[in-house]
Amino acid sequence: MAEGERSLSDKALQGLPEALATPPRRAALPLIWLVPLVAVLIGGWLAVRAVLERGPTITITFSTADGLEPGKTKVKYKNVDVGELRGVVFTEDRARVVATVELTRQAESMLVDDTRFWVVRPRVTGSQVSGLTTLLSGSYIGMDVGGSEQSSRAFVGLETPPIVTLGLPGRLFDLQASDLGSLDIGSPVYLRRVRVGQVVAFELKSDGSGVAVTVFVNAPYDQYVGRTTRFWHASGFDLALDAAGLRLNTESLATLILGGVAFETPAGLPVTVAASKRTEYRLYADRAHAMKLPDTAEETFVLVFDESVRGLLAGAPVDFRGVVIGEVTAISVQSNSERGDLTIPVRIRLYPQRLSGTLAAGGPDADENLMDALVQRGLRAQLRTGNLLTGQLYVALDYFPHAARARLDRDVEPPRIPTVAGSMNELQDTLRNAARRIEKFPLESIAADLREALASADATMRRLDATLSTANGALRSADQLAQRLDAEIAPDVRAALADARRTLSAAERILTSDAPVQRDLRETLRQVGRAAAAMRAVADYLERHPDALLRGRQEEP
Repeated sequence: MAEGERSLSDKALQGLPEALATPPRRAALPLIWLVPLVAVLIGGWLAVRAVLERGPTITITFSTADGLEPGKTKVKYKNVDVGELRGVVFTEDRARVVATVELTRQAESMLVDDTRFWVVRPRVTGSQVSGLTTLLSGSYIGMDVGGSEQSSRAFVGLETPPIVTLGLPGRLFDLQASDLGSLDIGSPVYLRRVRVGQVVAFELKSDGSGVAVTVFVNAPYDQYVGRTTRFWHASGFDLALDAAGLRLNTESLATLILGGVAFETPAGLPVTVAASKRTEYRLYADRAHAMKLPDTAEETFVLVFDESVRGLLAGAPVDFRGVVIGEVTAISVQSNSERGDLTIPVRIRLYPQRLSGTLAAGGPDADENLMDALVQRGLRAQLRTGNLLTGQLYVALDYFPHAARARLDRDVEPPRIPTVAGSMNELQDTLRNAARRIEKFPLESIAADLREALASADATMRRLDATLSTANGALRSADQLAQRLDAEIAPDVRAALADARRTLSAAERILTSDAPVQRDLRETLRQVGRAAAAMRAVADYLERHPDALLRGRQEEP
């Protein structure tokens, strides 16, 4: 039984698959270790990404580290973060500081030679207020990308923010001036009193002879700047008191405080082609000088005066009978070795075109011989007073027929025009000659005669005084007589006048038309008239009948 069962079980087992032995399993890794593994992978990826995206590192030199904080101060271009300040160190001489800045990769193409950096902080100047937003956000380094093709990694920071960024449409122009006046960075530029730009820079010339001013004119107003355009100082007001009199020119209230520059093209000279960038112009002192018509030619002469030139200034006009034909350019003092004294040469500039149109009537045709002919005809230079209030002088060219003969001295450079004494000197000479004549007068004899005349007049006055005393006595007697008449005779006269007044009143009452006497008188006159008529009738009858006196009146048949 046992063997049968064993055989049956063996047969059953033969149909089953064979079991395989499994090796013992190791302990599984806990899931908690996956977290640091993932963190390591992420950190590695961020590190690789940071290395791949890391931009260039540059250095910027500033005069001070005011507002700069490593790790906090950002670098911004058009208000977008493009970098961060990493550190600040001194230069070797400790005169400046060097800031190390790390930029983003996208800023690498912006690092060219003319790229500019500056620190944006609150600034208040006479012409503008900027950087007020940094009071809350903190200072940052501003950036303006240049247009150069040469790359750079070291830059010098600007001390003040640029007024005009390189991408702003418009053009820069250079102005040459004798002095800066009231201009400053940010001062406005005007065209017909419309603000169209600003002053962006200025510097003293290397030889100290003037100032170079750079202005920026915004588009589209820069198209109105041509080769014939004139620029001038547009100060708040311009007060001038010179040989031409008192002149007062005013501009806007803003230019009174900030100053400014104005430009315009003279009438008759339209802007045909706009001027190119950085074209140079002269910056005139005022509009009157700027808008003068241009003179294409000029000639320099010298005038030598032996008199005082006090009141004559450079720029004083040179005129011919009221027409300005030039100006004074320089005044100096020169020793005269021939006479051993000092003279005052005055250099003037004449404009031949004005001179030809003014003085050349009937003269030679050639301009170079014009002055020679005019001097031979009596043309001389003279100092005259242009303003009695200020004592300003000017040079007048005029004809003096009685002046000594002279010629234009072209042996010296510049040519010398002969001069005559000024009008004030002539007046002084006249007064001096009058004083000499007065000194020659016999003043002592005249004084003696005058004393005798005064004595005679005194005697005459005494006689007149005696006569006046007699007349006063007569007047007193007449006064006494008048008082006596008034006291003794005047009452009787007043009574007689009263009686006469009453008599006249009575006569007036009698002579009135409705008075009784008048009525009786008129009745009597009527009766007398009727009696006269009756007598006339009797006389007529007797004339016809004279016998009626004997026989009486008889009836007529």
